[in-house]
Amino acid sequence: MRVLVTGAAGFIGSNLTDRLLADGHQVVGVDNLRTGMRVNLDNAFSHNNENPRRFTFLEADIEAPELIQIVAGLNPEVIFHLAAHVDRVASVTDPKFDARCNILGTVNLCEASRQAGVRRIVYAASGESRYATADLRPVDEYGRLDPLSPHAVGKVAGEMYLRAYGEMYGLAPICLALTSVYGPRQHPHGADGVVAGLGHAMVTGRPMVVYRDRAATHDYVYIDDVVDAFVRAGLAPHDAAGTYNIGSGQQVSISDVHGLFSTVLDGLSPPSFVADIRTESPAVALDTTKARDQLGWTPAVDLAEGIRRTVRWLCATLEPEPPALVGA
Repeated sequence: MRVLVTGAAGFIGSNLTDRLLADGHQVVGVDNLRTGMRVNLDNAFSHNNENPRRFTFLEADIEAPELIQIVAGLNPEVIFHLAAHVDRVASVTDPKFDARCNILGTVNLCEASRQAGVRRIVYAASGESRYATADLRPVDEYGRLDPLSPHAVGKVAGEMYLRAYGEMYGLAPICLALTSVYGPRQHPHGADGVVAGLGHAMVTGRPMVVYRDRAATHDYVYIDDVVDAFVRAGLAPHDAAGTYNIGSGQQVSISDVHGLFSTVLDGLSPPSFVADIRTESPAVALDTTKARDQLGWTPAVDLAEGIRRTVRWLCATLEPEPPALVGA
């Protein structure tokens, strides 16, 4: 299968690219490298050693007019749309920039897909900030929408545009409403990198910023499980469309996450926490019954194992002589 991945050099995009290549697909990655890192694609480029042009990378912006020509020239069977502005704090200080990236960029991709005749788009939607805070959890896809930041509004708007293009032009978009994704290659700085940030602090001994209230609970899902959801969505029949929650269904506090890291690292703790709660901080867990029933997806990696894998990656990339891992 020939696929296009936008945001291919980012955290989720690069892991997805690796999985698609390992499964034997031909992948074209697009990224403007504003936040994505080319080093994340080293493994992807290595596939070209045995099979030239298995992976192609294009440095381009999804807002650019030439995206229409890029998609038309590639004629992919599936587009995985992960390119986005993900800094929620920056979306508050510069909402116009966030809207250009996340709304106009998605509209541009919809137009490119329509003109090229690409039906399947799999979109990385927001699962944690799209729903109203509800007394009944976990929340399913019919939960009331209540985005409370420019970033959340922009991501929901992307869903609505995809739905409209589906109705008007026969596109078959699948929107994966993701909760807090964590794992290897996640950037440790920023509101969405709380697990990576905590792990980074504990491995290096440096202070960290906590962007969420430590008493709040969140639904954490490991990167490999998220990638599996994208792959299943890309291979799903075209009559499968709409929004699917992707999460663990469990509410976990930052303190609980810290305890799991401490167990793996034999009691090590970050030197300090600096509270910063400028972003919305809902207590949320997602009901993933629809993804299970229609996509055949369920999370396979529990939080304890996911954190252990994340620590292994952090130790390998941050410390020449990493601390000993318990049970390693």
